[in-house]
Amino acid sequence: MKQRYQKISIHAGFTCPNRDGRVGYGGCTYCNNQAFVPDYCQSTKTVTQQLTEGVDFFRQKYPEQKYMAYFQSYTNTYAPLSHLKDLYEEALAFPDVEGLAIGTRPDCVNDELLDYLANLSSNYSITVEYGVESTDDNTLRFINRGHDYACAVDAIRRTAQRGISVVAHLILGLPTEDRELMLLHAERLSALPLSGLKLHQLQLVRGTRMAQQAEEMPHLFRLFSADDYIDLAIDFMERLRPGIEIERFVSQSPKELLIAPDWGLKNYEFTDRLRKRIAARQTYQGRLYHP
Repeated sequence: MKQRYQKISIHAGFTCPNRDGRVGYGGCTYCNNQAFVPDYCQSTKTVTQQLTEGVDFFRQKYPEQKYMAYFQSYTNTYAPLSHLKDLYEEALAFPDVEGLAIGTRPDCVNDELLDYLANLSSNYSITVEYGVESTDDNTLRFINRGHDYACAVDAIRRTAQRGISVVAHLILGLPTEDRELMLLHAERLSALPLSGLKLHQLQLVRGTRMAQQAEEMPHLFRLFSADDYIDLAIDFMERLRPGIEIERFVSQSPKELLIAPDWGLKNYEFTDRLRKRIAARQTYQGRLYHP
């Protein structure tokens, strides 16, 4: 029987170089971190406390499963290596935790850290998740990302060269991007040594600069209906290298924070609709991929 794994999100109290002034202020225009942080995931609690509450919640349904500690909120490599080691190793010492998933920015890793993670990966499952968001530098400037695409390419390659699993995050539907550019992202990412990809549809979230921009410059924004986004996601998938596992097609912000689009679909309902559309189109990942 295949072992089941569940990620437990951890808020370890990090900030971001795009908020504290090292790179910029205000953060990325689309970002409100509360949009994806579970209730048990609070920086006032220790790593062990958050894991305990997360495991207690999930174990009721799947008592035999194992866990991955998911350092998710903000930039989870943005601290001295000694502090990172304390946090990561506290998580790995927790019963039934068999690895780490570390969410970060491509401008916040160095060789010393990557060498340490490579050493950990000989005994644990280690994945680094990079927020790439777009492969277009004009878009990255518009969303106040604070780094260019070349920075993401370099970080992904240096991480993969050490045998560490690498996942990229990409947002489809960012302002100023047309369909042609969004599909070009698939071709560019396919050239990189990625093991996984998480897609996000553009969402306008309360408390973000982007929500304000959408009011001021509505002509720059196109928010997809669920059906239109499904077609775009499948078109994207057809151009993506088959060896890249698409771990997520869609993200879901809390109702109280989401402005638009509100599709009224639960994740499993979206996935069911996506699978039916793939079957109806008789297509598959990589159908239009050309190395």
